[in-house]
Amino acid sequence: MHIAVNVRFLLPGRELEGIGRFTYETLSRLVQQHPEHRFTFFFDRPFDPHYVFGPNVTPLVLSPPARHPFLFIAWFEGAVARALARLQPDVFLSPDGFTTLRTTVPRVTVMHDLAFEHFPQDVGWLQRKYYHYFAPRFARASHRVVAVSEATRQDLVKTYGLPAEQISVVYNAADARFRPQPAETQQLVRARFSGGRPYFLFVGALQPRKNLVNLLRAFDAFKTRTGADTQLLVVGRKAWKAGPIFNVYQQMHHKSAVLLTGRVSDDELTGLYAAALATVYVPYFEGFGIPIIEAQASGCAVLTSNCSSLPEVAGEGALLVDPFSVEAIADALIRLQADAALRQELIGKGAANVRRFSWDDSARRLGQMLAEVGGKPAA
Repeated sequence: MHIAVNVRFLLPGRELEGIGRFTYETLSRLVQQHPEHRFTFFFDRPFDPHYVFGPNVTPLVLSPPARHPFLFIAWFEGAVARALARLQPDVFLSPDGFTTLRTTVPRVTVMHDLAFEHFPQDVGWLQRKYYHYFAPRFARASHRVVAVSEATRQDLVKTYGLPAEQISVVYNAADARFRPQPAETQQLVRARFSGGRPYFLFVGALQPRKNLVNLLRAFDAFKTRTGADTQLLVVGRKAWKAGPIFNVYQQMHHKSAVLLTGRVSDDELTGLYAAALATVYVPYFEGFGIPIIEAQASGCAVLTSNCSSLPEVAGEGALLVDPFSVEAIADALIRLQADAALRQELIGKGAANVRRFSWDDSARRLGQMLAEVGGKPAA
């Protein structure tokens, strides 16, 4: 079988985030699991050869780089459509929620969330117009839609009216490098990042949906009410519409206890999870929430939101809170800081929960769908 794949999120020279991580982890395994298949990878810029996962992969750079709504149209409806017409693969896989409407090639499209439908104010005007026009058309044009959680699957059914049987769930997972670390390693991490003090950890891009405005306000209240020397480490790149986050940060009474690290390496992140007092991840909407299971795999207690996909992903291994309530988040931080038994209970349940997720299993499920849509039995 010949499988064409949109891999524009496999970006060189940077750590991969949610969609890029899903793309990398599933495709690197699919290529190895199916040496009998041919893969053509569509990049939108010069690529790192590391992303050519085997001899059965042919990389192809299609221009222009697609990082703007007008260029999305030029790339997907122009360059990708022309490449598919020329190559005539058995199936086209797009792991980033976008596809092309200008092809007869069967399509499998991974849709991670519909946040832009529920919180349109969180994205720019032009992006919002593009998403609102194209996303439902992409979903309906796809022969199979993949959702990364049951919550996203139900959202696609309700919001776009897709038949439930057209949508399959393929979860994200935590990489094997995320695991508990020895006490001495944890001490070194705390010495480097928090001056040896205990810390809460947030991991994610700095953008509205991650709810850092409320987290910062809640942490400020936590510090005022407890006087604890606990720090807050915010790990992630500055993304879009981050201005209100920095405005709240500047107004904090205890901003000196907040460290904005920016991006860190994968190795550094492994240590940061394992050494944290707890991971605090309270978005008000999420398609999956990889930091939850990365933290659980690392032996870290988790505080997360009680909405969208987050209870589904966290299982019983997290303390759940209303992300719209600063007081509720602050109360939960106080509980986590004061109650070692609660933290240990969450760590134990988190370790059991994380076993539900496997990149190997997710790649196999995706491969089965591609074989079904491509018209051939799964190997």
